[in-house]
Amino acid sequence: MEKPVIPPDEKKTAQEASDSQTIVTGNRNDGNMVVTFYDNDMEARADFTPPMSDGAPLNMDLVNALLIKLNIVYGFQWETVQETILECNLNHRPIDNVVIARGVKPENEVIEYYEMNPHLIQPPRPSDASRQIDYRSWSPFVIVKKNQTLARLHPRIEGKEGINTHGIVLPFQVSRPEGVSGGENTRIDGKFIVSDIDGQLVIEKKALHVRDSLVIKGPVGYATGNIIFPGDVSIEGPVSDGFKIYSGGSVTIKQTFDVTDAIIKGDLVVAGGIIGRGQAMVKSGGGIRTKFIENCRAAARKTIFVDSEIINSSVFTLENIEMGDKGLILGGDVYAVKGIRAGGIGKKAGKSTRIHCGIDFTAEQEKEKYNSKLRLIAEKIRKLRELMETKTEDSEKRAKMEELLKRLKEEQKIAGNKVSELLGRIITDEDAAVEVAGAVIPGTLIEICQIALFVSEPLNHVRIRLDKDSRKIITEKL
Repeated sequence: MEKPVIPPDEKKTAQEASDSQTIVTGNRNDGNMVVTFYDNDMEARADFTPPMSDGAPLNMDLVNALLIKLNIVYGFQWETVQETILECNLNHRPIDNVVIARGVKPENEVIEYYEMNPHLIQPPRPSDASRQIDYRSWSPFVIVKKNQTLARLHPRIEGKEGINTHGIVLPFQVSRPEGVSGGENTRIDGKFIVSDIDGQLVIEKKALHVRDSLVIKGPVGYATGNIIFPGDVSIEGPVSDGFKIYSGGSVTIKQTFDVTDAIIKGDLVVAGGIIGRGQAMVKSGGGIRTKFIENCRAAARKTIFVDSEIINSSVFTLENIEMGDKGLILGGDVYAVKGIRAGGIGKKAGKSTRIHCGIDFTAEQEKEKYNSKLRLIAEKIRKLRELMETKTEDSEKRAKMEELLKRLKEEQKIAGNKVSELLGRIITDEDAAVEVAGAVIPGTLIEICQIALFVSEPLNHVRIRLDKDSRKIITEKL
């Protein structure tokens, strides 16, 4: 059996040794053994010295006497000591730091606790400038899904008593790891804490809460990254250009919204204005309320309220556009199914203003898509027929062209039927009207139910609507 001799570089320091004893014999040339205790008597080690000259060798009787004297009653390594004494006596060389007795350390009791899912611990914001990092894609918010695991239960571990080399029983300690607990919108599911909803994970005093709304105290920029949240979002600062917002609820912005791309399931409320960069797009599944809209594409299913101006923008709603008392629509295309109320429409120079009411713009856009497809199919059929008119003796090739022609005609028929269907859906509200408290500037186009009025002379304090009998656009004084 190999002796557990510890290399010199792993020996414990003198400060760790608690006591030492030496076998004392009548002759100083006799072999001897020095025993030292470590770790509060949990371990005993010995240094063996061989006999010199006519000295008596080490033997187990002397060792037994020392064990009684030192009260070593547990964990004594008999075989190791016997082999070491034999080697020391035969080879006449000292052997140091041999473990001759070892106790058993107590094992602490660990109470049960919930450990947070490590995948939900937010990593620090990347800062390596040498890498190509899109800081807009980094977010300081932790978003979780319904039924996602937030924490796992670590069961209780029973403690075990220890015993030292003197046979003294050592009690175990109780360890209480710092865990987490479930909070708002969470539940216990077996051994796990899970989320009851989609939302933001917030940790307060080691309690895990899932919030159905996200509140951003400052601006949206590189400190927040893009905002992607399943519930309501409240932003107390401005939104910088280049950052996207996707919300499964409503969005409230208390300053200016420099929109790049935004898709909002609920309402959008902007205390400042909405500014775009030409191609910027904001879509709302509810309504929009803002101070102004400039150089932007904005679409909403419900009414859009604008206090002051819509400038050079494309605005779409399936309900109404309501401007403030002095609110102006200056340039761009505006679609409102049920009608528009404004302080003024059009401007004397620059981009013209086009108003469209009474039509479902989604159906019209889809119709245009199918019309483009019909034009493309017609061009393919024309080229294919020209090719088929050329003389060819390859019957297999001609059969393939005829099969292709048949498929194109089927696609043409389907697309044509779809256009006919959409035509019946485009005109949706013949009662739609445009009311202007101020002036409609010449150069403005107003279209109601696909019947157009081109304004060539100023119109003041006017209501513009469709006369259903004559199918003409008429104007009335407010």
